[in-house]
Amino acid sequence: MSTRASRFTRWLGSAAMLLLVVVPGFAQQRQVAITIDDLPRGGDGGSYDPATLQAMTRKLLAPFREQKIPVTGFVNAGRGAVPARELRAVLDLWLDAGADIGNHSFSHPDLNSVPLAAYEADVLKGEPALRAALEPRGKQLLYYRHPFLHLGTTAADKKGLQDFLDAQGYRVAPVTFDTSDYLYAALYQQPRYRERARAEFIPYMESVVAFFEQRAVEVLGREFPQILLIHANQLNADTMPQLLAMFRRRGYRFVSLDEALRDAAYQSSENYIGRGGFSWIHRWSQAKGMPNKGEPDPSAWALQAYNGPR
Repeated sequence: MSTRASRFTRWLGSAAMLLLVVVPGFAQQRQVAITIDDLPRGGDGGSYDPATLQAMTRKLLAPFREQKIPVTGFVNAGRGAVPARELRAVLDLWLDAGADIGNHSFSHPDLNSVPLAAYEADVLKGEPALRAALEPRGKQLLYYRHPFLHLGTTAADKKGLQDFLDAQGYRVAPVTFDTSDYLYAALYQQPRYRERARAEFIPYMESVVAFFEQRAVEVLGREFPQILLIHANQLNADTMPQLLAMFRRRGYRFVSLDEALRDAAYQSSENYIGRGGFSWIHRWSQAKGMPNKGEPDPSAWALQAYNGPR
C-alpha cells in the first residue's frame, strides 16, 4: 500500500472515531444488560413439570450459551413448589450456560401488602438454595431484585429494607427497560391468542426500548447501559433469538449486570416512596421534578384479553 493510501486509511479511521465521539448518537454502540426474573418459571402460568421446565430453560438459555451473552437470572426458590432437587437442576442449567443468579425472594411477596419483617424473612428463606448452587462453583450471592419493583410505601419501610439488604451484602439490581412481557407471555399460553401474541411481542418490546432510549436522554442527558427486565417463560424462550436480533439492530452490545452498574447513571438520586413499581428512569425523573411520561402499553386487545375472563 502506498504512503498516500496509508495516510488516507489512517485519516478515515480517525474521522470515523471522531464521528463516534463527537456526533451524538452517530453509530454509537449502545449497551444493555439482560436480566430474567421469576426463575424457575414465572409470568405465563405454564407447567412446572420437571421435563417441561428443563426444556423451556434450555431453549431460553441456548442463545446466551452459544453467543456467550451475559445474563442474570433472579430466583424465587419457592415458586411453583418445585422440589429442591429439581430446582437445583434448573439452577445448574443457568450456571452451566455462564449465567449469574441472584435472589428475588423465596415466594415473591409484595412489600405493599406484607409487614417488613415478614418480607425480610422471605428474602432470607430464598438464600439456601441459591448458595447451594453457587458456592461449589466459587461464586457468591450478590444481587437482589425487588418483587414487583416495590421498594416501600413509607420512608421507614424503604430505609429499613435497604439497611437490611446492605447488612446481608446485597446489591440492588435496578431496572431501566421495564416491560409487560409477562402479559404477552400469559396470552401465548392460550391457543386462541398464541399466534397474535407472538406476532406482536417483538414490535411491542422494541417500542418500549425506543421510548426508554429517548427518555434516558431527556432525564440524564445521555444514553447509558440499560438494564432489561423480562421473565423466565415459554414466549421468551421461543423468541429470544428475535429479541436479541432487535437489540443488535438498534446498535446494542450485551454487557453483564456488573458492567452496566459501573456507569455513573446508577448513582443518580432516587427518592420515590409509594405503591408503584417502575423503571428507575421514571424514579430519577421524579427526583428531578420532571413531568411524568409513560412507556407504551401493550395493545388494547392484549390488555383486554389479559384482564378479562380466562
